[in-house]
Amino acid sequence: MRARRFELRVIAIALVVAWTVAAGLVLLAYRPGGPLDVVVGVTMLAPIAIAVAGVIWPPVARGSRAFQLMVSLGFGSLLMLLPSIGGVLNQLLALGSQTLLPSAEAAYPWTIALLGTSLLTGFGLARRIHGGDALRRHRVLLGIAIAIVLTTAAGALFAGVAVANELALAGSARPIGSSRYGPTDATQMPPSCDGPLAVGPAARVTMHLDADVDLRPIGTVDVTGARSGTDFRWLAYVATNRQLGSYGAARIGQRAWSRTPGQGWVATPATDVATESVDLQALDAALVPGYRATAEDRGIEVIEGARARRCRVAVDGATFRAAFPEVRWLVGEADLGHWRGQLDYWVFLDGQLGLVAGSVNGEAIGLEPGAVQATVDVRLTATERGRGALVYPPAP
Repeated sequence: MRARRFELRVIAIALVVAWTVAAGLVLLAYRPGGPLDVVVGVTMLAPIAIAVAGVIWPPVARGSRAFQLMVSLGFGSLLMLLPSIGGVLNQLLALGSQTLLPSAEAAYPWTIALLGTSLLTGFGLARRIHGGDALRRHRVLLGIAIAIVLTTAAGALFAGVAVANELALAGSARPIGSSRYGPTDATQMPPSCDGPLAVGPAARVTMHLDADVDLRPIGTVDVTGARSGTDFRWLAYVATNRQLGSYGAARIGQRAWSRTPGQGWVATPATDVATESVDLQALDAALVPGYRATAEDRGIEVIEGARARRCRVAVDGATFRAAFPEVRWLVGEADLGHWRGQLDYWVFLDGQLGLVAGSVNGEAIGLEPGAVQATVDVRLTATERGRGALVYPPAP
């Protein structure tokens, strides 16, 4: 019994650590600008308290089968919680956006993890209340009842404060002059993930790509340029194991140009740069209605004052390469057919695409000798979409 109690306490301590990390990240990441921003993060202390109670009163079970169920419940809660923590960490470090109201799809892993944590604590408290000699059915029913109360209370506390913060933010909203990402009306809701989606008539575009092989960085690609309709011009600084220098592409009407290191702009057939339109290419290759029909709604976010709906789609390596052909400078001609990943895209109030971020991962065959796994990350922005932009032909 002592060994089992110790093992269950170790699992409960792991849950305490995980919920503490989650609370810390929410306190840092949740900053939409409402009066209760910090209070929303403070409500994350409730799951920590529930997990701590599980450490003090672990759900010790006499039978081996009951013990295995308790261990499975604990590990299941961790398996739901850890990927969610990773998502928040990625948002904080890479995306820099701030969630206002997470969707049900984004919230359900947290809810399941909270319910699992509450069940562990509930069964431990039930044993404490009834004693080890009480009928198991009574302890189980009481444990479930305690878990439901704890889960409902902690979940309602977080959701209530988050909604109150959102309502206060919307009620006190003042017109913001402008945001480079789009409209800033805090009282409006962005379109749905599977609704109509377009790129702006013009945009300032940036894109950052980086890759690693077996966790070792192999290079970066940074693209900066402008697009007006189907005309575009951009420069890319490439620093990889394969390439080094400045590249470029441009198209105006039926004329096109390209640039490579050590050589200036040279005229090229328009078909050679047909897939180099950055945000327009990403929309046409990876965010067509067929892909977005099953998109996961991740909730409403505020990015530099502009409200947007964050959505997520699964992609394969071939789609990723088609959407971001500049990945060729990182992976060359390697076959990405078996790679898998996801793309998050943000739909702003004007129904336009302003931000895309995601990654793909797969076998590193053809990238480096003896390498096993490789990952490519991308972040694309399309800003100042409502403003006119002129694309000038490059000087020869």
